Amino acid sequence: MKKPSVNQDPDLEAHSARIIERHLARRPRAKKMWELLRGDPEVQTGWRMANYVAATKLGMNDHGQTHATVATASALTMLDLLEGSPFCPDIITGKFGDRDDAALVVLAATLCHDLGNMVHREEHADLGVVLVMPVLDRLLPAIYEDPGQRTVIRSFILSAIYTHHGVPRPLTIEAALVCIADSTDMTRGRGRAAFESGSITIHSVSALAIEKVGIKKGAEKPIDLVIHMSSSAGIFQVQEILAPKVRAGPLADAVDLIAVTDERSHAAAQTIVSGIRMQGTKFVPQKNSRDSHARPPLKKRT
Repeated sequence: MKKPSVNQDPDLEAHSARIIERHLARRPRAKKMWELLRGDPEVQTGWRMANYVAATKLGMNDHGQTHATVATASALTMLDLLEGSPFCPDIITGKFGDRDDAALVVLAATLCHDLGNMVHREEHADLGVVLVMPVLDRLLPAIYEDPGQRTVIRSFILSAIYTHHGVPRPLTIEAALVCIADSTDMTRGRGRAAFESGSITIHSVSALAIEKVGIKKGAEKPIDLVIHMSSSAGIFQVQEILAPKVRAGPLADAVDLIAVTDERSHAAAQTIVSGIRMQGTKFVPQKNSRDSHARPPLKKRT
């Protein structure tokens, strides 16, 4: 059986990095953490080894630097969409810091959430907490002089890493963002390695049906997650992978999760279900899937 390649996508990573930098333009502490983590040899090697274990040894999708960067771009996009809504980051409501600190927590936790894979996939969230703690202890003093504040920030980051799978459930808004963002990296090119290695399962087939994940300002809720599918096989990814993470934490009522099949599938009569929308714990038909495409695009934030 052919082993999958280490599935990194430099174009996708570069695009995601630009999104991150746009969100960090007015957040100097978070921007500094971004620069420190990206340039750190230990973190870079951790990404490479986490991807080696997940992709090469276990036949999974990319769990390295590209995945971490894509997920971080999603997390920061959603964080900005929450601004002005009732869903305020815990670091602010708890009077531990400001929006810059919240962005730093979300960024650092999402970039580092999968580093535990370098040891093993099993219990990788627990392993990640252990591995990331000394990295944070080494890097955070360059940003926060006060030891107490460093401890607060580290606590938020480690909590988000520990709960990024949704079990146990995320307790903070920041952790919920990391949890949801982890599963937004699900487009078809990202899932091809497992399929081509000979892993023909509902997981690998449904992953190939995801064309695009859109994150935009919602009409009824702060965030719309719109999953564009080439066929209704992608519903498995939405219902079984993404939806449980949306429901798991304190952002369950802040996210409208919608999945729609594209017009090519409709024309070719290749689809069984044209679209679905999550309502509470159930999915209902999306009566007019084109409504999701008609909403104006989110303006870029700086």
